[in-house]
Amino acid sequence: MCGIAGIFSLDPAKKIDLPLLNEMTKRVHHRGPDDEGYLAITIPKPEVRAFYGEGSSAAVKAKLQPFDAGFAAQIGFGFKRLPTLELTESGHQPMYDAALGLAIVFNGEIFNHLELRAELEKSGYSFVSHSDTEVILKAYHAWGMDCVERFIGMWGFSIWDQKRQILFLSRDRFGIKPLYYALDKGYLYWGSEVKQILAAPIEKTPNKAMIWRSMKVAAMMVYDNETYWQNIHALKPGYNMIVKDGKVRIEQYYQLDVESFERSTLSFEEAKDRYYQLFLNSLKLHMHSDVEIASSLSGGMDSSAIVCMGAPLLNYPLRTFSTYYEDDPALDERSYIEIVAAKNNIQTNYCAPQAQDALDWWERATYLNDLPLSSAFVSQYALMKTAHEAGIRVLLSGQGSDEMSGGYRHGSYRYFADLIRNLSLGKFAGEIGHFLSSKPLKNMGDLAKIAMSVALPESALYALEARHYRFDPFSKEFSKDAKAMVEGKFMRQISDLPVSRTSSFLYNMMHSTSLMTLLHSEDRMSMGHSVESRAPFLDHRLVELVFSLPMSYKIQPPLGKVIHRKALENCVPQEISERRDKSVFGSPFASRWMRHGLKDFIQDILFSTEFRSRGIWDLPTIQKRWQGYLSGKNRDAEMLYNVISLELWHRIFK
Repeated sequence: MCGIAGIFSLDPAKKIDLPLLNEMTKRVHHRGPDDEGYLAITIPKPEVRAFYGEGSSAAVKAKLQPFDAGFAAQIGFGFKRLPTLELTESGHQPMYDAALGLAIVFNGEIFNHLELRAELEKSGYSFVSHSDTEVILKAYHAWGMDCVERFIGMWGFSIWDQKRQILFLSRDRFGIKPLYYALDKGYLYWGSEVKQILAAPIEKTPNKAMIWRSMKVAAMMVYDNETYWQNIHALKPGYNMIVKDGKVRIEQYYQLDVESFERSTLSFEEAKDRYYQLFLNSLKLHMHSDVEIASSLSGGMDSSAIVCMGAPLLNYPLRTFSTYYEDDPALDERSYIEIVAAKNNIQTNYCAPQAQDALDWWERATYLNDLPLSSAFVSQYALMKTAHEAGIRVLLSGQGSDEMSGGYRHGSYRYFADLIRNLSLGKFAGEIGHFLSSKPLKNMGDLAKIAMSVALPESALYALEARHYRFDPFSKEFSKDAKAMVEGKFMRQISDLPVSRTSSFLYNMMHSTSLMTLLHSEDRMSMGHSVESRAPFLDHRLVELVFSLPMSYKIQPPLGKVIHRKALENCVPQEISERRDKSVFGSPFASRWMRHGLKDFIQDILFSTEFRSRGIWDLPTIQKRWQGYLSGKNRDAEMLYNVISLELWHRIFK
């Protein structure tokens, strides 16, 4: 696991700025504190120079020459390393194979690299290391750009093909690992994090549309190929970039097959067995490591399944890491965690962050994130910090299970909408009672959301949320400019598929909304502490299976993730597999801390000259909502938090 950087001149007559490459690489020191490396190549007549950097290991410094900023090259790779596989200098990057004429910088893990290596060896390839990086190089040579379709893993990499004069960049199917780029004045800049691209001499115009959209819909903090800057883009999950003859093209190599949705003929028992086998295989692959494996653990089904199935696969006690808030029962799951601990040979580690911790971490975490933070950041930051301090480098995570198998309550709204649209009124009447609560007002809200899901497609539902769910904190001028930028394309990334409303909802969760934002935060908070997070539920084979199954295998109100619960119920304590009260992974930040321990800090910002002269805020509205919040109303808590979070982002990045 690591951080990568690169610069490419589309004009062979122009050289790249190697000191800039050095700066871009150093900006992600946290992603790879153990080694550093550079590769500079001339075009079209190849001369290849490999350099060590200030952060290179002693073994690497003994073999390479020091960084030479004066070398006139047309392409350069930079690398910071956090080794988890092949711990020796044989895994050093950038990696160059002179015989094949291929160079690579790679961030991520190819979990089936041993299987691919065996296949390549049968075809005559030999290897000088045990790294998955070398496997990618040989796989590209053997199968071309189609090699990515054979990978099971997470990645953002770039390959320079000297013989074909092609630069090839790729990102994994679901965006577990990041890759950003900017094309400006004949140069292509790319890296693992946005802050690296900001070092380049490009136009840094804020993307008002992205800022406005993400403030209004929390699930769209990461959206399409956009970032908070108009000229910096993300290479989208499941896409490749190919640069040849001065031209750049971007091609999609993967997306979920809509034609297969809900078409499986497997019985429920067969589906359970298939789910179990695929998840077990994925988990085994994700546990390939030359360093200790640990896991995050809440009291929910996803992380508990990873722990209960993963712990027996290790020859040492599995260590787990969890957060809790003692004064908030909904955010204190220690009783459930201890049930899992009692069943398995694990060592639990807890952290209980306080309001002052959140304040101490907020600025650093924002810098790591490149974006304003959600209020849950304090839990994630605390967990990763604790794991790092315990010497952990690899942490297993339950990300992805809710999105693919209907774990959120909003999935049930679409499920009932499908029953009504299909005129399955008897089934609707028989199941709706199990879903509704005993609270009349909540029932009315749920029924209204079901009705909207019947009448409106996904894009319209998200547009409604953006316009009406939260108050608009921006000035009229800012909002007008932002809305003008998104007019006609506001929800272009939301797909209204010719499938059930529920499958359309889950598809968008995977490809367009919450998963991308969650994975962004997971990557930044983990790698910000030099910890690699792995997500075994996001093995594409398992995801494809779940989307192919009938919706009744996934949602049976009031339960979601039915196939997940039932397939793994024999591995997980019954108290966990049948649990219905699991809350989100959050914090008391917005609901309480801003009103108490952080009140003075928040008010200092709201009344500061810098905030009031920012020129983007609707100051009277924000003050009115703030006073309402102080009086005990939590309706606007998250948006008020978002205002402060965005203001801090402005102060750090502008």
